Amino acid sequence: MQDQQIADRDEFVHDKPMTPHARAIAVHLFTATGAVFAMLSMLAAAEENWSLMFVWLVVAFIVDGFDGPLARRYHVKTQAPEFDGVLLDLIIDYLTYVFIPAFALFQSGLMDGWTGWFAIIVITFGSAMYFADTRMKSKDNSFSGFPGCWNMLVLVIFALQPNFWVSLALVTALAVAMFLPLKFIHPVRTERWRPLNLTMAIAWTFFAGWAAWVDFDPESWAHWGLVVTSLYLVFAGIAQQVIPEKNGGA
Repeated sequence: MQDQQIADRDEFVHDKPMTPHARAIAVHLFTATGAVFAMLSMLAAAEENWSLMFVWLVVAFIVDGFDGPLARRYHVKTQAPEFDGVLLDLIIDYLTYVFIPAFALFQSGLMDGWTGWFAIIVITFGSAMYFADTRMKSKDNSFSGFPGCWNMLVLVIFALQPNFWVSLALVTALAVAMFLPLKFIHPVRTERWRPLNLTMAIAWTFFAGWAAWVDFDPESWAHWGLVVTSLYLVFAGIAQQVIPEKNGGA
């Protein structure tokens, strides 16, 4: 009889669903895995294993794509307020979007000499200020100014390996764009053109992972996919500013 009571109790415990607080904590823990992937990426970068570095950055990018919707679904702000999910996300984003890509751009020699120093100073300093700017989000949940997604630019530079003057021009233009009144879409949260935005973001992630997996083989079709999806993600928000929104639709 006692054994049966213990078995019934264990079955009840195992079948009991997670509490709202436990689910919210699980989301925070999921977000925090991005820090682990950032460290794995940095270790690969320290060994100049650029392909593996970008593979881990893509994994971190995927985590970043899922944790926001999960956080809103499980109301982490109210169910687990003891952890600041926004701050946690920003810390990890600075590592994976800014710090590690800037290091890779400098250490790889793709931007050599004074251009490399210029790039890492502009990228890290400008992004630190942008990430702390309380005006970074617009009313439609897009970004006001280039959102410091340097991981995306640097991966494209690794894939295409353009002339360093082209790389310098791109870094300079996007660094300035962080503080201009230009709109950049959030693929998940920007409602206008959301299906297309999300499709392009998923496609970019696929092409980025593919390019890194084949060690940036110049013959890979992934590079064309990266160019097309990158151009869309950069200019879609600006296009939305130019193209008037129809009443009740995109």
